[in-house]
Amino acid sequence: MKVVLQRVKKARVEAEGRIAGEIGPGICLLVGIERGDTVQDAEALARKAVELRIFPDSGGKMNLSLAEVGGEVLAVSQFTLAGSVKKGRRPSFDNAEAPERAADLFNQFVDLIRKMGLRVATGVFQAVMDVHILNDGPVTFVLDSKS
Repeated sequence: MKVVLQRVKKARVEAEGRIAGEIGPGICLLVGIERGDTVQDAEALARKAVELRIFPDSGGKMNLSLAEVGGEVLAVSQFTLAGSVKKGRRPSFDNAEAPERAADLFNQFVDLIRKMGLRVATGVFQAVMDVHILNDGPVTFVLDSKS
């Protein structure tokens, strides 16, 4: 499982001509589910995203977690994170999880974050989406449950 985490001032996702999800200050998570990913992968990355100390304290040092600052989460499923560009010019998505299983694991990931007491907005699974991110910093991290 791979997650691109961005600290944001605000973010929203539009799908099918409407706003599907919108947040204020917090994090945007672009989530890629790969073949063989498990609930344990989802738990580890959900916990890491929420507990990572990437928000500034009163001295300006990145020392506070999302939970500590009361931030929100926009989670967007993004199967292209499971893609490989090692060979040729066309990405291969052989490592992406099947849509039904990926949707289930993505929803479990979102539920895990909600159970931590945070507000989570999402996109629309398998839809073409426009994601609007106002990155704060910029602060961006790539989380990978396999590393």
